Amino acid sequence: MIPIRDDLRGLKPYGAPQLDVPVRLNTNENSYPVPEAVVEAIGKALQAELRDLNRYPDRDAVALRADLAAYLGHGLTTERVWAANGSNEVQQQLLQVFAGPGRTALGFTPAYSMHPLLAKGTGTAWVDGYRAEDFGLSAAHAVAQVERHRPDIVFLCSPNNPTGTALDPAVIAAVLDAAPGMVVVDEAYAEFARAGTPSALGVLPGHERLVVTRTMSKAFGFAGGRLGYLAAAPAVVDAVQLVRLPYHLSSLTQAAARAALAHRDALLATVEAIKEQRDRIVSSLRGRGFRVADSDANFVLFEAGPDQKAVWRALLDRGVLVRDVGLAGWLRVTAGTPSETDAFLEALS
Repeated sequence: MIPIRDDLRGLKPYGAPQLDVPVRLNTNENSYPVPEAVVEAIGKALQAELRDLNRYPDRDAVALRADLAAYLGHGLTTERVWAANGSNEVQQQLLQVFAGPGRTALGFTPAYSMHPLLAKGTGTAWVDGYRAEDFGLSAAHAVAQVERHRPDIVFLCSPNNPTGTALDPAVIAAVLDAAPGMVVVDEAYAEFARAGTPSALGVLPGHERLVVTRTMSKAFGFAGGRLGYLAAAPAVVDAVQLVRLPYHLSSLTQAAARAALAHRDALLATVEAIKEQRDRIVSSLRGRGFRVADSDANFVLFEAGPDQKAVWRALLDRGVLVRDVGLAGWLRVTAGTPSETDAFLEALS
């Protein structure tokens, strides 16, 4: 037997089933392919890098970070933005530098299941503060858990995965006031939020211990490009660079991401269409008597009955793959194209 760490023995790696089925609605990907004009632009950007692949990439990805800051707005500048291979790597780097052995991370489940896995991988103790039965998270409950456990990092998700619901800004503000360490707000689905839903980016000024993480995987339809990023105080960006691997972002990744950002209007044009399908799924399921969580993301969590595994299998047998997130009685479905919504609703019938 190989000498794997005791705390990792018996665990299974993170991942959803990757099955060849007609309708895949289980990983919250953007169902719309990259527009041809953007494909050409990314191709040209990659071509321009190929001759110099004998050289290391820009270690600090300065140009890319400047483009990301311009996209986010809120007065952000290059020194307040950091990028890595997906928001998972960004969050892992945050745990490496602000947590680790002898330190604690706090989250509120059901939430993104990678957070406790990233904590374990970095030797960080994980504490679950849990959510209410309706999946809500009040400021009073969150603060009580922070005061009880005194964590070095608090993870908040807005919109939350797998429930889809955005946080009341008062919760973030209250946690910031109470937390002794860092507060990370995971905004992977922020572009899909309903009108009037504020971003934690607006709270960054004056809060040096606040970090907001984002991704290009969802709204940008750039999941295969693997680009995540954070916005925070310059001191946080400086600290993260202590643990980042040398030249962690390839020249090709940086070039492709910059080309995608330059054509963000074309890529983000699908967001409203996806939100329409999300709202259609919510209203259709509620009209059929299902309990459904409010969603500000590109997916919907719905109650499938006492045996969600049987419902998951029955949908798969009809060519529709959704996600069993391990929440008893509930399943999650990604909002995709109108035809994918048709297929899902018909299969569920």
